[in-house]
Amino acid sequence: MKNKAVKNGLIVLAIVILLFLIIFFVYDSLKTKPINTNAMQEQNIVEDANKGLDNILNQAYNSEKNDVIEIIEILKNTYPDAKCSLDFKTPFELMIAVMLSAQCTDERVNKTTPSIFARCSTPEQFIEIPIEELVHPCGFYKNKSKNIKLASQKILNDFHGKIPETMEELITIPGVGRKSANVIMLEAFNNPQGIAVDTHAKRISNRIGFSKESEPEKIEQDLLKQIPKKYIGDVNHI
Repeated sequence: MKNKAVKNGLIVLAIVILLFLIIFFVYDSLKTKPINTNAMQEQNIVEDANKGLDNILNQAYNSEKNDVIEIIEILKNTYPDAKCSLDFKTPFELMIAVMLSAQCTDERVNKTTPSIFARCSTPEQFIEIPIEELVHPCGFYKNKSKNIKLASQKILNDFHGKIPETMEELITIPGVGRKSANVIMLEAFNNPQGIAVDTHAKRISNRIGFSKESEPEKIEQDLLKQIPKKYIGDVNHI
């Protein structure tokens, strides 16, 4: 990290030199060669320069990737006990907790779910009884209650009452987007597929330059290009 400014300076210097060489050789060739030969030489010079520029940018990318790994290792050492903060016993309970956590703190969800799961903890039970009052402390209770009932019905109808174990199937469940599906795949099935990008992950990724995107799915794709697969589970926790 401490060498980053030096690396960036070298990159800028190399680019300036390349541009100067392009201008010099193109100008020189225009003075000394016939028109048709000039065009071919100019194209070859530009192609060679582009290859050199690509090599420099690839080196910069690899440097940035090493910086990402270094940051992850520092965070792992700083927060060795980092884990999912939602309480659950089954994949279905985790799905309910994740749905309730939208625009609500995990602490509030954990205070609310014991009374919910004491009344109902299976898809059949969530369909059978009114749940708005149970969900109320987590906010947006009407929409969350509706999605929980629709999700429960979907799971009964299409997945034999069990939470599916693939991203493709999870995101077909009402109220379960890609972020929620990422959490479920990691925490319920220990099979991380991506990175759950919430408001905090978005802000940090933008601030330290890992992504310039504003949409969570695009930020996730930027992060996945830089973070080795073996670190995906850790990144979701820290």
